[in-house]
Amino acid sequence: MAEVRSVGYHGGGVDTVISVEEVNRQAQKLGGKVSPEQVLGLAKDKPFVQIEGLSAGYGKMEILHDFNLAVARGQSLCLIGPNGAGKSTILHSIFGFTRIFGGRITIGEGAAKKDITRLNASQKLREAGIAYILQDKSVFPNMTVEENLWMGGYLLEKPALAKERAEKVFAKYDRLAARRRHPARVLSGGERRLLEISRALVMEPEVLLVDEPSIGLEPRFIDMVFEILTDLQKTEGKTIIMVEQNAKRGLEFSDIGYVLVTGQIAMAASGDELLANPEVGRLFLGG
Repeated sequence: MAEVRSVGYHGGGVDTVISVEEVNRQAQKLGGKVSPEQVLGLAKDKPFVQIEGLSAGYGKMEILHDFNLAVARGQSLCLIGPNGAGKSTILHSIFGFTRIFGGRITIGEGAAKKDITRLNASQKLREAGIAYILQDKSVFPNMTVEENLWMGGYLLEKPALAKERAEKVFAKYDRLAARRRHPARVLSGGERRLLEISRALVMEPEVLLVDEPSIGLEPRFIDMVFEILTDLQKTEGKTIIMVEQNAKRGLEFSDIGYVLVTGQIAMAASGDELLANPEVGRLFLGG
């Protein structure tokens, strides 16, 4: 039986060693079945990104089971849970990286709502305005910072437009502008994460899928990354769906939090409510 320490979710020291299986077992008791109505309510009954009854996975393996999700325009959602709960599979499904067995994924509001379930990843980015920011090490190390940003616009019809939008990024982030002609391999971990986020912005997406933004970063760079994400949500109105192993920071940032267990939602509430829940704290927040 594999054993892990609860510090994997950060936020404080925990001496108790608990198995992954035991975390799953205890997490399943947190809240019971979360209804579609509860999910919609957290999105103010105005979902911009919505998943309805989704079953999805890889090959013949189904990871998500009758899964529902709703996020309003300009809201942020953080997905937490034990390893293997299906958190990244949700992002993969939204972006078109999984096999869909049933259900649907939509984006938009009212008459403008669009079914994007069967679109591929390029179509999701170009036609639906959804960008995926990978976990780590997705920059091209031998390309310059500037060239990395241009690559973010590879789906644009005119290369000149990618360069124009890269200039907007440089105007926004002095830290990148100062290194625009440096190879990406010389950047610090925090600067690489900033470049990964910024490269996604070149396509001017409305929705950001952010996978483990704090992974491998020093605390000062974690602060920087969450400040950037906060600005993108609050100032630019981006809708953000995040998977974050540092559950405390993720929930502090997010309007909504879901606790996932074995491909289903065990608990859904505001980020603040989950932070204040003692059982969530014991299992995932290090205290």
